[in-house]
Amino acid sequence: MPFHGETLMTAIPAQSQRLALLQTKPVGQLLIHELYRSIQGESTFAGLPCVFVRLAVCNSRCSWCDTPHAFNQGSPQPLDDIVERIRAFGCPLVEITGGEPLLQEDVFPLMSRLADLGLTVLLETSGALDVRPVDHRAHIIMDLKCPDSGECPGNLWSNLDHLKPSDELKFVIASRRDFDWTVETIRHRQLDRRFTVLLSPAFGLVQPLDLATWLLDSGLQVRMQLQMHKHIWHPQARGV
Repeated sequence: MPFHGETLMTAIPAQSQRLALLQTKPVGQLLIHELYRSIQGESTFAGLPCVFVRLAVCNSRCSWCDTPHAFNQGSPQPLDDIVERIRAFGCPLVEITGGEPLLQEDVFPLMSRLADLGLTVLLETSGALDVRPVDHRAHIIMDLKCPDSGECPGNLWSNLDHLKPSDELKFVIASRRDFDWTVETIRHRQLDRRFTVLLSPAFGLVQPLDLATWLLDSGLQVRMQLQMHKHIWHPQARGV
């Protein structure tokens, strides 16, 4: 379930919100927006029970973002408490997401501690921040932002040189233009030969049938995925 007593700072510009929230966070704690157990809805781990640790604060403002409530709502939690809450679920799979989790430096020891416990750790990150400090045991699921997201200039392309073959790349497709850009990017950088590549239709903007047709016509051998949780629960539901 979501944490209560969250901080809400709606009247402050995005950059100032981020700085203000992070500055209020004590050392050795993380600003947590939600922590809950549900069904993993995306990636090659889709369909598995998973504990989600959603960190607050994000440095991106994607046009199709479905979690804007994580921009400026969160409560500080000690790492020990977070680890114990995760362990209490008795679930071997945990995903660290956001917001943008790599904005908070204490996320790196959290991932290492969870991996030390033998858990499978997934990290969902925008790809705009350096992934080199991430524990090598974590499975990185990294977004590459397409043009219609509005965040394409923020892609940190050097991250591709630091991903493992077991990591995954995700493209959220909001238009045919996004799809064509994605195809060119995959081919130019040979991403389909280096990683598992996931294509997702932006919910409500691109119909799954259209994306499936474009993918088949392209000849690419990459994986199309749907956000499973939005087909199980209401698309606006939180904590699922």
